[in-house]
Amino acid sequence: MMAAGAVSLVLPSLGAGRADAAVTALKQSIAEAAAKDKALSAFYRERNYKPVFVGKGDGRRRGALLKALAAAGDHGLPSKTYDAEGLKAAMKAAKTPGDRGRVEVEAATRMLDFADHMRSGVLVPRSIDSSLVMDVPRYDRASTIDAFARSNPAAFLKKMAPRKAEYVRLQKEKLRLEKLLGKGGWGDKVQAKSLKPGQSGAVVVQLRNRLIRMRYMRKSATQTYDNNIQSAVQKFQINHGLSPDGVAGGSTIAQINQGVQDRLQQVLVAMERQRWNSRPLEKNHIWVNIPDFHVDIMKNGKSTFRSRVVVGKNTSDRRTPEFSDTMEFMIINPSWYVPRSIVTKEYLPLLKRNSGAAGQLQIIGRNGKPVSRGSINFAQYNAKNFPYSMKQPPSKGNALGLVKFMFPNKHNIYLHDTPSKSLFGRESRAFSHGCIRVHKPFDFAYALLANQEKNPESFFQTALQTRRERRVDLREPLPVHIAYYTAWVDAKGQAHYRNDVYNRDARIFTALNRAGVSLRSVAS
Repeated sequence: MMAAGAVSLVLPSLGAGRADAAVTALKQSIAEAAAKDKALSAFYRERNYKPVFVGKGDGRRRGALLKALAAAGDHGLPSKTYDAEGLKAAMKAAKTPGDRGRVEVEAATRMLDFADHMRSGVLVPRSIDSSLVMDVPRYDRASTIDAFARSNPAAFLKKMAPRKAEYVRLQKEKLRLEKLLGKGGWGDKVQAKSLKPGQSGAVVVQLRNRLIRMRYMRKSATQTYDNNIQSAVQKFQINHGLSPDGVAGGSTIAQINQGVQDRLQQVLVAMERQRWNSRPLEKNHIWVNIPDFHVDIMKNGKSTFRSRVVVGKNTSDRRTPEFSDTMEFMIINPSWYVPRSIVTKEYLPLLKRNSGAAGQLQIIGRNGKPVSRGSINFAQYNAKNFPYSMKQPPSKGNALGLVKFMFPNKHNIYLHDTPSKSLFGRESRAFSHGCIRVHKPFDFAYALLANQEKNPESFFQTALQTRRERRVDLREPLPVHIAYYTAWVDAKGQAHYRNDVYNRDARIFTALNRAGVSLRSVAS
């Protein structure tokens, strides 16, 4: 009895001699078809060119592969790339050993493409944006198909998807949005620049109807911006990173007027990002989501500390990159060693005009010691030959504030305090040179020290009061993940969306679209 979903192949009954000749011809065809692919060629050579998909006993593998390829769109993958129906037709049409050999290798190729895309993403991040510097694992093709040939095929293919709850929740949100798209979306946009409680009229009805369709409030006939609408707006604002004042101001209206297709694009990009970062996260780690402008200390899937952050400004040389590393220590009362790019681009022009400029900074010679400004003719130097560095000693006015948190990396990115607190009050907080400024740095330090000090606050404050620079190693270093998600779904099933502050999602979706990923609507 053939397994459900399996595809039968019509194999002619042959005498012993002709059967041997057919087997030889099939092997030769497989060898020829696989010759251009080193991994497949090595795999088939190792098994003496025995087929995986077109043999008499390969029905389960054929069925499992075709079913997985047909469902690729459920994961936001480019279905046409795998062309399940075309492959199925080619399998049924393959009558000669030569045809079967070519179909065998074609099926193997599509399986490997599907597995690679599902485990590691359709795109190569750095080819889209140089700031996407995360390390994405790519798996050996020969090992992959060998494991597939030895495994339960359906179970093997199912395991290709990221095994993270976040991915599954995004997949559900994707389906919800696709159904909404099929129904026409969220209805008319709100034709107003802003609305506030107490107002009434047609534009308030537009706001009401949109909030109802977005599931932020129950059905209502009110034409007035009442308490129910205000509460719904607050919920919406919380889920979109806006100040939850219940007033539908310009930024709130702009977010409410985003279409279903816009949100669906964000979800598709988030799913691709999940595939880039498909490895399960550590039980304890630090999570920075750039578009959310927050840092969290995560323990067993829950945030035990949360603070607002300021991230890099949206310019080519200041955007905060996406990567992972390990926080090893903090420095209390840090000195600021000014990055070379800031020294030459920002401070040298000032010093040429006025040698006393940026007086809070020391000029440091090649011997590591301060140099008197009066002994330097700044006018003779440019960005290439300026022989000095610059340093700001520990102080309350230090650019790094009173503490910085180090996870040494080639990007020279870290988390730190700042004397400039006003920017934390803004909804969008992309203003730094690339490093991540923390709104509650002392509380962050206490939380990090809690695992190694009986009284972390007293320990920290004692070190702080010395006004001397001090390094404090973390006994349990914590993984740090600097990520970029404009869409995610929390454990309660509530979708959250953020602005694409660096325009990265837009570039990623454009590339996904070129690769064959497209928006789709489905019947509910």
